Amino acid sequence: MKALVVGAGKLGYRLAAALIDEDYEVTVVDNNEDVIENISNSLDVFSICANALDFGVLEELDISLFDYVVATTTNDEANVILCTISKKLGAKYAIARVRDPEYRKHLDFISEELEIDKIINPDNATARSIFKYLMKRYQLYSDEFAGGKVSLVEFNIGNDPSFVNKKIMDIDNINDLLIAAISRSGDAIIPNGRTVLEENDVIILAGKSENIEAFDKDHTGVNRTRALRSTMILGGGKTGLYLAMLLLKENIDVTIVEINKERCLELKDMVPGANIINGDGTDIAILEEEMVHTYDSFVAATGIDEANLLMSLVAKQSGIYKSVAKISRTNYDKVLDKLDIDAVFNTSYITAAEMLKEIRGKSSLALHLLLNGQVECVELMIRASQLVCGHTLEDISLPDGTLIVSIIRGQSMLVPNGKTVLESGDRIILFSMHEVASRVQKIFSSEGKLKDAINSIKKRGKKDEL
Repeated sequence: MKALVVGAGKLGYRLAAALIDEDYEVTVVDNNEDVIENISNSLDVFSICANALDFGVLEELDISLFDYVVATTTNDEANVILCTISKKLGAKYAIARVRDPEYRKHLDFISEELEIDKIINPDNATARSIFKYLMKRYQLYSDEFAGGKVSLVEFNIGNDPSFVNKKIMDIDNINDLLIAAISRSGDAIIPNGRTVLEENDVIILAGKSENIEAFDKDHTGVNRTRALRSTMILGGGKTGLYLAMLLLKENIDVTIVEINKERCLELKDMVPGANIINGDGTDIAILEEEMVHTYDSFVAATGIDEANLLMSLVAKQSGIYKSVAKISRTNYDKVLDKLDIDAVFNTSYITAAEMLKEIRGKSSLALHLLLNGQVECVELMIRASQLVCGHTLEDISLPDGTLIVSIIRGQSMLVPNGKTVLESGDRIILFSMHEVASRVQKIFSSEGKLKDAINSIKKRGKKDEL
């Protein structure tokens, strides 16, 4: 399988890395020599410094042999044109990044008329993720699967004696929840019952949504959950704009603090229902003047990661209920767990998850990258034609670093064990370390004899390790 990534910025780099993990032969094209040198030194890709809109480059690559073309340059129009040309020249599947809000209402038309299979808007995807979190009544960062039947929540155990220095099998106060993953000093672990928790571990718990909500109330020190009524957004860029649009539709009071005066005038036209303040939101005096502590939530969504993290901390210290930061780089992955911020949303990981879901196909109902992209949580549908259907979990022999946390069967949620038999129509929620995720996916989508398929995938995995 071959993939072409055009544009090797932060998103292009992350997508190239994800495609390599999926066993794709990846080619990266960018017209910046420094960027190409960096990606060549970091990833196992074939890199070319050139303008991909040059037909000669596409013909020399023989674009018809590529399974995927992903255009992530900074120019929306160039991405659209490149994908259209690639499809006309025989590429099988094309994905374009389109960020301009002007195109937001016409994405389906653009996709259909120009034969682009998928259009990704990272800013809109990030805004939707932040919106989803803000609208939840509870405070801990969480996510949902299986139509809301199963929820996940992140929790820093700090020095809580009911968790620290205990084996997972000995913990009895987590309301029938399962510890599905652990972040320890920035490194991810898929645990088992004998895993011992350490001080300041961040654990991801999975279980029924009502149990997650009860856990949140018991462990956040918040006596009463709060519905969202008002939000202050720092930064009126694309993410801030999309978020404001979503919040205003839900009749949430929105204030946007933006330093650029011309942008403020544009925002007044695009989101007339929002309160627009022209000022430097990194100036604490301005936030105090605008009484940031009176808002239910604060979202730092400027284009500078450091400013977003710092101002989210400042807002949290002022007593705000939910404080959120948007980032795009991975530099701070190992320190995020130590920051007193309710949630951090990484645009690169959110977009990469959308991309991986496209690559994995119809069997993946949902896919999220967790714990700084080191862990995947995926919802899969079991179909009668799949090899795993009718087999027990112990027969399937999943690789180390994998954990099935629940199975949705009809209206019931099951906590599986080795003897559980997978049935057609089951929806499984599965955690895996990112490096084994593609092997797990192949096991659940393989055809033929189950043992032969598993042995073939295991051999391929060992060969990759060599």
